[in-house]
Amino acid sequence: MATREKRLAQFDGEGEPPPDQPVQVLCEDHSGTYELPFPCRFADGAWRNHESGGALEATVIGWRLRRN
Repeated sequence: MATREKRLAQFDGEGEPPPDQPVQVLCEDHSGTYELPFPCRFADGAWRNHESGGALEATVIGWRLRRN
């Protein structure tokens, strides 16, 4: 299993992503880190599912531009 530091290093976004741009996010909970399987966006101070618009109920610790 990848360590927290190694996973976090793969998510190189700093600060906030460009407004309403879909990105990949790395989240963390009591079990460890995980990548959400859907694109997310940061808008109006909150992380949201880019497709549904629903607010994330996860703690985002890193983001990166989506890979094509």
